[in-house]
Amino acid sequence: MNSAGETGRWGEGGGRGGRHAVVVGGSLAGLLAAHVLAGHADRVTVVERDRFPDGGKPRPGVPQGRHPHVLLEGGQVALESLLPGFVAELRAAGAPRVGMPSDMVLWQSGRWFRRTPATTHIYTGSRAQLEELVRRRVLANPVISVVEATDAVGLVGDASRVRGVLLRDRSGDARTEPRALEADLVVDASGSGTKAPQWLTAIGADAPHEETIDTGLAYASRVYRGKSGVLDGETLGYYVYPDPGQVHAGGALPLEDGSHLVIVSGLRGDEPPTDDDEFVTYTKRLPHPLLHRWLADAEPLSPAFGYRRTANIRRRYDLPGRHPAGFLATGDALCTFNPIYGQGMAVAAMSAVALRDALADPRRTPTTRRVQRALLAASRQAWDISAGADRSMPGAVGTAVAGGPADRVAGWYLGRVQERSPGDPVVGRAFRAVLTLSAPVTALFALPVARAALFGPPAPTPTEPPAAPEEPGA
Repeated sequence: MNSAGETGRWGEGGGRGGRHAVVVGGSLAGLLAAHVLAGHADRVTVVERDRFPDGGKPRPGVPQGRHPHVLLEGGQVALESLLPGFVAELRAAGAPRVGMPSDMVLWQSGRWFRRTPATTHIYTGSRAQLEELVRRRVLANPVISVVEATDAVGLVGDASRVRGVLLRDRSGDARTEPRALEADLVVDASGSGTKAPQWLTAIGADAPHEETIDTGLAYASRVYRGKSGVLDGETLGYYVYPDPGQVHAGGALPLEDGSHLVIVSGLRGDEPPTDDDEFVTYTKRLPHPLLHRWLADAEPLSPAFGYRRTANIRRRYDLPGRHPAGFLATGDALCTFNPIYGQGMAVAAMSAVALRDALADPRRTPTTRRVQRALLAASRQAWDISAGADRSMPGAVGTAVAGGPADRVAGWYLGRVQERSPGDPVVGRAFRAVLTLSAPVTALFALPVARAALFGPPAPTPTEPPAAPEEPGA
């Protein structure tokens, strides 16, 4: 085990010009990491392969940026902690705030959810809008600078310590020798396509062990505008969740401009098409025709875009090995989730909070290994949810599919909780709190929830899609 990873502070020594941190990747995880590091470094440089767009527009470096994104409650709390007033700013920009389950028509495992009063809210505006708001706040800090249209192509250092990053201008000759940017800390926030494992082996360090679960899920999304601008008056959105017995999923979520982003998904070998007519036809695979009927009268505002990279991947930098000091991974570069569960933005924000707290903890020296473990812990609940659900999907493959006896027992119990959540408000509240990362998994073992899950039959649920929210106390 490399002792430098245990004992070395990331900024020890601080070379000429003071302590310098480099963040590879200017997406949400990278921006928030840079925001935190600005409180501990003299300079923070964000290296971004794209050029940031003017306004809230999608950019190539976020390949799933045109698809639905939700900001779960756990992410809202984290963002508000990092950037006070951000949630109000997001709402002022028009991002829809959707109450769960009251504002949605939801289907899972053969049952419609009762539309009881909301116990949590999600924001369903575009990824580009939210990222633009974060970028504006973060880059206003004079400590933070950005190098755009530049690829990170390697690390400077050795197996004991990373001392910088190798950069190459994307607009130049690819054969040009990369230039070195010295740093006391390099944070990899380059996303699910990270090359950091290869960079580490190139300097004599160990690549992290990777845990993978891949269901082969693929999805396609397209923007529509309904005749009245909303779905059925009191309904802000629809969603059908996938499960082993119903592998097709889909729905419609509201965007900030009054349109809706429609998504459909299927597994390997039955991927949704991006052809206009076939996209609509594919919605017939859902267990009820309500979305297909709505699309018949809705106006398409964009082409359909497809996405297929949906494997869960966790890189275990916390395990023993030659892991250099001065290097951290965060966001999707550390832990990538199947996007269908909507966890990525929340975990990016929660990871930044974990980074902040680890660096500021007066009781412990913030060694690279200790901080990396804190970042992994911030993503653990989301991994357990996403990986746990995908393990049971037909055709799932990967190094972590099998799980262990504890996973099977937990899966049995959580299956009973899930079966009761559509009709039981008490179970539903706890289940949503855990899924939105605003309560720990232990909330599902509280006595009222456990009693319902273990001894009570599932409560009755609507036989057809409920057209309106229930009144409080109904």
